[in-house]
Amino acid sequence: MQETKRTRKKNSSLFFRQSNTHKYRSFIMNYSPKTVFLFFLSCIVLIFNYGLVTTAASNVGLNYGLLGDNLPPPSNVINLYKSIGITKVRIFDPNTEVLNALRGHRDIKVTVGVRDQDLAPLAASEDAVKAWFATNIEPYLSDVNIAFITVGNEVIPGPIGPQVLPVMTSLTNLVKSRNLPISISTVVSMANLGQSYPPSAGMFTSQAREQLTPVLKFLSQTSTPILVNIYPYFPYATDPVNIHLDYAISKSKAVVVQDGPLGYSNMFDAMFDAFLWAMEKEGVKGLPMVVSETGWPSAGNGDMTTPLIAATYNGNFVKHVDSGKGTPKRPSSRVDGFLFATFNENQKPPGTEQNFGLYNPVDMKPIYKLF
Repeated sequence: MQETKRTRKKNSSLFFRQSNTHKYRSFIMNYSPKTVFLFFLSCIVLIFNYGLVTTAASNVGLNYGLLGDNLPPPSNVINLYKSIGITKVRIFDPNTEVLNALRGHRDIKVTVGVRDQDLAPLAASEDAVKAWFATNIEPYLSDVNIAFITVGNEVIPGPIGPQVLPVMTSLTNLVKSRNLPISISTVVSMANLGQSYPPSAGMFTSQAREQLTPVLKFLSQTSTPILVNIYPYFPYATDPVNIHLDYAISKSKAVVVQDGPLGYSNMFDAMFDAFLWAMEKEGVKGLPMVVSETGWPSAGNGDMTTPLIAATYNGNFVKHVDSGKGTPKRPSSRVDGFLFATFNENQKPPGTEQNFGLYNPVDMKPIYKLF
């Protein structure tokens, strides 16, 4: 029977496979076991060195603080992020070394902070805002993926809190006029809540209502998230007798706090929802919320701060984010957020503040395994 083109192609590829199999067997038989072992070991090294094995990306971001005198070069830090699958990074000011190291890594979304000390001049002048943008953001737009600019870090409520909204407004108008995909927001803490337990009783302080509510209503016009720092560690450390550790580090499986129809098995969800309830009491409903910071120190406060406890809390936060599940009040809205922080920073106040890092800055080795 005459051979068709399809049959010839199939037979030729079969011959190719058989020939290669023969060559492979010949290679194995012609060399010693040690030589064969070293050959395959070198292949494995090549695979890892050239990035043929990839790390699964996490939806969790990392805060990249710089308050240390022993921190590794930013280029090494970016390589670390790439190696552990981090695709979101928050920096507290437009640091040129860090932003230059991020050039070309557009797979990493960057949140850049406006320094608190810069708010006063920026709030007083739109021209100052344009100059700030031209100096600190414009040079990086082509090859750095700047996703957020945050105006101030935990300055609401406080003496410079009223300066936040004017700067946010000017920056929002600027990025809109340029049609840039950059969101403008601010970072606040749970200190804005005068009451948080149970979560449905969440309520802002009078100063927070005065300073934060106008910001929230401004953000709601474009559904831009408010960024909130949430640390279950601090209430636990204040009252470890009445707050169980398993509840604080999201290890409990059972409902610990029943709030009407909503049940809470972990403190993080309770704190998150308390802030949602407080916003609703000010007429702000459905506004997205991003966790700008959360974490647990691995040392500095005795048995409350061990690497195991820190790994448990942070690991459970990663699982929460990566699961795509929300909180009891917003079950269908996934939690989005950043862990604090990448490194232990030795220029922060002594104690727990120096021990929130996931990595030792000197050798870049993990304090505990997380990613």
